[in-house]
Amino acid sequence: MKTKVINRIGVLTSGGDSPGMNAAIRSVVRYALHNNIQVLGILRGYAGLINDEVILMDHRSVSNIINRGGTILKTARCEEFKTRTGQRRAVEVIKKHDIDALVVIGGDGSYRGAQALFKNWGIPTVGMPGTIDNDVCGTERTIGCNTAMNTALEAIDKIRDTATSLERIFVVEVMGRHSGYIAINVAIGAGAEECLIPEKKFSLPKMCKDIEAGEKKGKSSWIIVVAEGAASGEEVAKKITQVTKLETRVTVLGHIQRGGTPTATDRILATYLGAAAVDLLIKGRFGKAVGIIGEKLSVVDLGVAIKKRKINIDALYRLIRIVT
Repeated sequence: MKTKVINRIGVLTSGGDSPGMNAAIRSVVRYALHNNIQVLGILRGYAGLINDEVILMDHRSVSNIINRGGTILKTARCEEFKTRTGQRRAVEVIKKHDIDALVVIGGDGSYRGAQALFKNWGIPTVGMPGTIDNDVCGTERTIGCNTAMNTALEAIDKIRDTATSLERIFVVEVMGRHSGYIAINVAIGAGAEECLIPEKKFSLPKMCKDIEAGEKKGKSSWIIVVAEGAASGEEVAKKITQVTKLETRVTVLGHIQRGGTPTATDRILATYLGAAAVDLLIKGRFGKAVGIIGEKLSVVDLGVAIKKRKINIDALYRLIRIVT
């Protein structure tokens, strides 16, 4: 079968933003231009695709953005795109602009959109893993996760100074509605005493008993990391205070984890995968997602990539218990 010639591609960022998305856009644009492929940027993800928010991009369009957080293409969530009517409108815009293929940068929801365009409408797509949660399959690392963890670690290091000085318990709520990857790894890196994540059942009464036992042995401060999808940091802190009578404070890091200058790890990963995504399109390999396993490129079907990535929770929890 003759490989479809790719002369013009579109690139969009979708869902929650992650540090390194700009580096990914830059790589896609410049690698495509190097291969004599025109690039159109689609603003505000699938919503912008439906609304025909499309701009022509060149080398200067992506100048001086590799070190910037966020995404110059903006991003949004789009319920309309989940409907067949919304997808049909998006396809009409793709055809109107003679877009031969689409690079989608985002997480599992963004991948589902890319898969729908490919499977249901025949639009060539390739996905790039842009999400702080590191929860898609086919890759060991996602663009933005490293930066988000370092941001959370820096904050918790400062909180621990206060916790130790004032002899208090601090509950730190981090992002992770469906995935505890950030929480459990940050807990290990920060030397936290406890971690609550969506993937594992936990007992607040038992945790309170552990705190009381530690307090009797002279332990004067605690750091408890909570993924937002596991529990409310405020509710956890309130429960601890009620049961133990010990002063407890809560810090919700929130969207601070999404912003900021991407780390070297995220910039390099984004650049490498951006070039790989364009290469797949040139070679006629569509409906795929790029990633990295070890130091090697990984390519999987979008249908595989949207599955939730499993982490060795028990081993990580055991490590927390041993070194606490």
